[in-house]
Amino acid sequence: MNPTGLLLATFILSIVGLFAFIWSLRKGLFDIESSGATAIFSSGEIGYAEEPAASKEQHRALQQTANAVAGTPPASMQDHEIAARAAADRSSAFPAFVLIACAAVWLLLASAAGLVSSLKLHMPDLLNQSAWLSFGRLRTIHLNAVAYGWAPMGLLGLATWMLPRLLKTPLVGGRFAIFGALLWNAGLVAGLGAIANGMNAGMEWLEIPWQVGLLFAVGGMMIGLPLIFTLQQRRVHHLYVSVWYIGAALFWFPILYIVAKIPGAHFGVEQATMNWWFGHNVLGLFYTPLSIAAVYYFLPKVIGRPVRSYNLSLLGFWTLAFFYGQVGGHHLIGGPVPEWLITLSIVQSVMMVIPVVAFSVNQHLTLKGHFSALKHSPTLRFIVFGAVMYTLASLQGSLEALRSLNALTHFTHFTVAHAHLGMYGFVSMVMFGGFYFAMPRILDIRWPHASLIGWHFWLVAAGFAIYLVTLSIGGLLQGSVLLDAARPFMESVEVSLPWLKGRSLGGALMTAGHLVFVYHFAVMVVRSGVLTQTERSAIHSPA
Repeated sequence: MNPTGLLLATFILSIVGLFAFIWSLRKGLFDIESSGATAIFSSGEIGYAEEPAASKEQHRALQQTANAVAGTPPASMQDHEIAARAAADRSSAFPAFVLIACAAVWLLLASAAGLVSSLKLHMPDLLNQSAWLSFGRLRTIHLNAVAYGWAPMGLLGLATWMLPRLLKTPLVGGRFAIFGALLWNAGLVAGLGAIANGMNAGMEWLEIPWQVGLLFAVGGMMIGLPLIFTLQQRRVHHLYVSVWYIGAALFWFPILYIVAKIPGAHFGVEQATMNWWFGHNVLGLFYTPLSIAAVYYFLPKVIGRPVRSYNLSLLGFWTLAFFYGQVGGHHLIGGPVPEWLITLSIVQSVMMVIPVVAFSVNQHLTLKGHFSALKHSPTLRFIVFGAVMYTLASLQGSLEALRSLNALTHFTHFTVAHAHLGMYGFVSMVMFGGFYFAMPRILDIRWPHASLIGWHFWLVAAGFAIYLVTLSIGGLLQGSVLLDAARPFMESVEVSLPWLKGRSLGGALMTAGHLVFVYHFAVMVVRSGVLTQTERSAIHSPA
């Protein structure tokens, strides 16, 4: 087949499909009125600020901000609707708690492995007595503990909790999610044990042996079953855009993982191509949709205002699905890969600007007039931080896919900084915000120490800023040395060493923030039975 013709056909097909979707919309992209945007609100609820993580004083200030923007006080919610939402929250409480608690445990393990790995880059003799503590194994443990422990458990926990609210019906099949989580975590324990003992499939993001990986595929499908069962019992006429993102992510992940782990199917260059097809798609078609689903739910709920342009949110969903599939190929620029495949990847990487801008503009317009709410809402602080990082990470990724910039950044620490911009700055920060909103509803208890939420945010925000800046600068300096044939390789190592120490400092602050979060989480769990029934009902009220 003619590579040029294939590229042109793919591009035209994507554009035609995109415009067909836009044509099918009944209203303009920036139309204020859209019934779909109000699907997550009960009658009379628009205008109410919902922020379970806020203190009474913070919530009062948050509501005043919402009233000032609306100009009129909100209508009152019906008691039966409040009771129905509380029943929906109870139905998903235990499955969501199991998943989120597992995420908290993996966060600690991943943080410890990541920090020690970072230290080893400038302290190579640290903990070098055991093979499983070598950099190669410990860094791989860190990656897999994040990729298959912290991120999916937390995101699936939030998705499980959101579903009954989005569909306005109790969760059906919660036991499948719990059993699926047990299978998933058993697979992860076995997989990390295999990596620690030197058993490694040799492909980044796919190091865990396929025999163990079967537990991920089966466990993930079981966690997704409640979505199917609950959809059948839904009490809404319209599926809010968050449901689209959640459903797509739960459909895409098993396909991605099963195809990538088919034993004996991938060899040589084709294996490398498949490796980055999976590595990028698991980020863009699993972690990203679940995180965007959380943003589209929590941000409007906190400020009591529907998303500004609902049709723009649908545009973002479909363009993500259209353009993301072959983005990963740009990691193979310069390799023995067909040129047309690389060019296709670059084209799709640049086209990803469309869903990113659609999401970013929509969030800005939705939050317009409510920016002061960031001072009063712990959830909003994390969510907005994550949304901004998504914009930066995605636009940076589109630029990094270009051959000219890729030549400077490829095989350097800059790529590591970029990966953390998306996986930590976006995904993890959105997860933290979602946890602060959902856990009081799950355990029927407020967060015990409001000050710890502030400590958590500023520790991880400051640590991440140091991590990102130092590693980006060090990576660019490293790349400039590598491109100069007259300079020895060791000079590229020496020039990056000071910046690697900055990376460890940032990582230490982030780890400290994680310890604060997990401690606060544990205290909340221990105290979860102390409130009276009257106080529990107050937590579920919109005020």
